[in-house]
Amino acid sequence: MPDGMPENESIDLSPESLLGAYANGAFPMADAESGEVKWYSCDPRCVIPMDRFQLPRSAVRSLRGGDLTIRANTAFEQCMRECAVARRSDDRTWINDALVAAYTTLHQMGHAHSVEAWRGDVLVGGLYGVSLGGAFFGESMFVRPHLGGKNASKACLAWLVGHLRERGFTLLDSQYANHHMMTLGAEEISSQEYRRQLRAAIELDVRF
Repeated sequence: MPDGMPENESIDLSPESLLGAYANGAFPMADAESGEVKWYSCDPRCVIPMDRFQLPRSAVRSLRGGDLTIRANTAFEQCMRECAVARRSDDRTWINDALVAAYTTLHQMGHAHSVEAWRGDVLVGGLYGVSLGGAFFGESMFVRPHLGGKNASKACLAWLVGHLRERGFTLLDSQYANHHMMTLGAEEISSQEYRRQLRAAIELDVRF
């Protein structure tokens, strides 16, 4: 498919189709108005070099000594739905019920994961994405500052980077670049370079 452009036909959201798409550099997004899900890719591609990731000093100060608890894979669907709500408030949501169902199936198979920030028993921030070999494809994140979750999504991302390093992952994909991710050490690379890194990463025998 042309980089950055959707396919014209409706797509199959089976686990095999989703994993095959990720292995080839594509990812699904739903149209905010019609709800139709299509494949997308992008050039350049945004990735987070894990050896260069760094939280802003303000975030480090606010998290130090805080009462957030970071957990993984304890509330996957809730985390994904919170991401959809956060995006919808900006009229930019690409997460619909069909995608929630598809990724929940991937989660049950061990290929989709959530990292969650909890304050007591309240979910105040988190992120989710897909793992395939030594590649992790970050999909979305959210934060609920009105519930005391300021910097909670940054804390989840910091936990994720540390966990991926420990497990032997080599690629952390962020898809499209934005200012927020660039301040955390993300960089843009060409589609050709991304595919080179992707091919090497998915061949690794590592697990989330």
